[in-house]
Amino acid sequence: MALKAVIFDYGKVLSGPPDPEAWAALLRITGIPPVEFERVYWEHRPHYDTARFNGSAYWQQIARDTGIVLSDPTIEELIGLDASVWTTANPAMIEWSREVRRHGIKTAILSNMCGHVYDRMVSVFGWLDEFDVTVWSHLLGIAKPDEAIYRNVLAKLKLDPIETLFLDDKAPNVAAARAIGMNAHIFTTAENLRAWLLAEGLDRELPLPV
Repeated sequence: MALKAVIFDYGKVLSGPPDPEAWAALLRITGIPPVEFERVYWEHRPHYDTARFNGSAYWQQIARDTGIVLSDPTIEELIGLDASVWTTANPAMIEWSREVRRHGIKTAILSNMCGHVYDRMVSVFGWLDEFDVTVWSHLLGIAKPDEAIYRNVLAKLKLDPIETLFLDDKAPNVAAARAIGMNAHIFTTAENLRAWLLAEGLDRELPLPV
């Protein structure tokens, strides 16, 4: 069955690497050692990405776990910096998404995303409106790799799993997509994606990233 849509993760696929200056500022302000900060940052992210935590609750939980005290103004600063971490763009993949659409294939975004980062993204990235379908975890209260969020984007696209290609930088999210019959690939770089598309013979159905 021919591919009819490409579904993109946002973070580290359509976006570039996390902004190093903003990340360094998070470490400096909290004073948490880098390895410990990385652990607690991601440990509680699912609650933030599904709106079980708001920004204040997320950072207060990190403070409790690490034994630090954060004032309300500091938390607001951390929320802003965290949004900056994830609002760099990946021009090669954004352009490829446009080329995919020019070939008559639908595009979608399926992203685990908290509300504060989402608000920053939509204020600075006009290209988000170019996608046929967008699905954000904080608006649904479910996140990858929950099967339900994949079913949601498929329903909005009105496609069967086998008719789609899903790109994500996290192996568990790709495995969950494959488990329900989607074509899926662990994304690293546009160059590696190009090589994979050629190896799979998908260059007959999709344009190649440059």
